[in-house]
Amino acid sequence: MKENLHDLQAFMIVAQERSFTRAAAKLGTSQSAISQTLRNLEERIGIKLLSRTTRSVSPTEAGEYLLNMIQPALEDIEHGINQISALRKNPTGTLRINADEYAIQSFLWSAIEKIIKKYPEISIEITSDYGLIDIVDGRFDAGIRRGGLVSKDMIAVRISDGISMLAVATPEYLNQKGRPKHPTDLIEHDCVNLRLPTHGALFRWQFTKNNKTQSVKIDAKIVFTTLSPVLQAVRSGVGIAYLPIDMVQAYIENGELEEILKDWRHSYEPYHLYYPHRREQAPLLNILINALKEKL
Repeated sequence: MKENLHDLQAFMIVAQERSFTRAAAKLGTSQSAISQTLRNLEERIGIKLLSRTTRSVSPTEAGEYLLNMIQPALEDIEHGINQISALRKNPTGTLRINADEYAIQSFLWSAIEKIIKKYPEISIEITSDYGLIDIVDGRFDAGIRRGGLVSKDMIAVRISDGISMLAVATPEYLNQKGRPKHPTDLIEHDCVNLRLPTHGALFRWQFTKNNKTQSVKIDAKIVFTTLSPVLQAVRSGVGIAYLPIDMVQAYIENGELEEILKDWRHSYEPYHLYYPHRREQAPLLNILINALKEKL
């Protein structure tokens, strides 16, 4: 069994990397040792698992079947060993988190800062992504998204209040181009918007008044895939942007930006940290959840 687990792990890494060289580097061994390990495994089970050429390596049909069977199990074993270290007095291990840029800046970082000061042997890996990825397939411990975007098969923990969105521009731009009175007036203005990677569509701006919400499709003059350059662009005076209140409040207070359509201000649902059911009791994850709850 011990020999099988070792060889299966090597097979999984080679199949994922599609390269003996990269797999050897990842496992800290030589290319020839990896190659011999895979030959031994194939001889032992009596079937070819990898197709090899001088330029590439890829799983055979049997190899793909085996990879799909063993990958979740081996990753769960690795995750379990990593997580159980958190039961020590000085927990160690790595937490891998997927979150969008705004959540990292507004909610996650202050919790992470607290964790790394209190538990210096814990490592944190954060991937900034506005796409709706599969965190299990991506081998993340948890993700952070607005509540309505979290899959129903995940456990979700609220980590923020509702997110108020403001339409803003510089006074200079508004003095020159005029101040919209209604959300549909935005169609005639220069706007800066966000393109969402999951579907490739532009972010639709929503406005609410008297409990009625109106969605506006913005034909943006400038488009980004993250919010920070949107803020930078609107501060330069090129048009109107739609941003979370905590990103623009200071600039409104000092007069650099001006909120428009104040009577139509819309709030999105709170952000949640979410994770798979099988990781419900993971100690490292509990450390993160507790730090986020303290901030809330």
